[in-house]
Amino acid sequence: MIDPAPRLSLLDRSRTRVGEPDAAALAGTVARAVRAEALGVERFWVAEHHGVPGIAGAAPAVLLAAIAGRTHRIRLGSAGVMLPHHQPLVVAEQFATLSAFAPGRLDLGLGRSSGFTPPVRRALRETERDFAADLAEVRDFLTGRAEITAYPRPAGPVPLTVLATGAGLQVAAELGLPVVVGGPLLGVGGDPEPGLAALDGYRRSFRPSEQQPEPRVSISLDVLVADTTAEAEDLLLPEAWAMARARTTGVFPPLEPVAAVRDASRTPRQQEYLDRTVAAAVAGTPAQVERRLAELIDRTGAAELVASSSTFDRTALDTSDAALAALFGPARTPADAWAGRAG
Repeated sequence: MIDPAPRLSLLDRSRTRVGEPDAAALAGTVARAVRAEALGVERFWVAEHHGVPGIAGAAPAVLLAAIAGRTHRIRLGSAGVMLPHHQPLVVAEQFATLSAFAPGRLDLGLGRSSGFTPPVRRALRETERDFAADLAEVRDFLTGRAEITAYPRPAGPVPLTVLATGAGLQVAAELGLPVVVGGPLLGVGGDPEPGLAALDGYRRSFRPSEQQPEPRVSISLDVLVADTTAEAEDLLLPEAWAMARARTTGVFPPLEPVAAVRDASRTPRQQEYLDRTVAAAVAGTPAQVERRLAELIDRTGAAELVASSSTFDRTALDTSDAALAALFGPARTPADAWAGRAG
């Protein structure tokens, strides 16, 4: 077991799969959240993507409402709602409404990513926005400090988290908010120094807030666990191949079976992108994953791991989730989750 163990969260983007309707991806997300609760996972995150054929998760608030109706204890969050696509008042109203169905269990993760392609950005009516001002406005609506009162009033606190890049880290520090970081900032498979310097800057310039008295960093990356190294590396292939195709064709496709990925013809450039994605993930046996995560958590000072794993085989993904949860503490049984509901 990782010691000292940070919190464990799962991020599910509702990845579509070849041969399945999009609705199956959403049903799979809800079912995974139910299993995550039984495993004792701290938090379950969903994402927001628009016009992406490989992702059915376009409406975090709607999807979280479905998950809230099937779970009882696990915290639920958005990773994240993209503020360039929404008015702050609407975001606050949606999550205040959600808090009525899952009081004390909601986390509002906010990001600044643009739409996937120019047509998507046009469809979203994206305009230049002040991310820091929008963040502050959402917070003011949720805490009752805005110019107008947002209804419904939240049934409990709705903590904010920033999905941060370099610029986002500074905004989060100024507003006194926790951050989730991933990708190049983690330095997995590459140079860790730039990311560590950025995290150090966030911690140095952090201004305590009512929500967050001290800086808090969560890290997000793909983590897959299997009985053997080869099996775990195979589980990475569907997502890595989708990323390689997106980088070279502009289309992020549904997940394909491992065998299909192995047999797919690819250009040298696609192979390069595939290799990069694999290198940026953590995959292996429980012992291998435990060692690599312990090193990463120690290096970044992370308080939480947000595992954003996906693969074509849902059963293998369930097995990986269970093995990962076991590294972070004793597994909970479904009876434990039900007892949490009764309490």
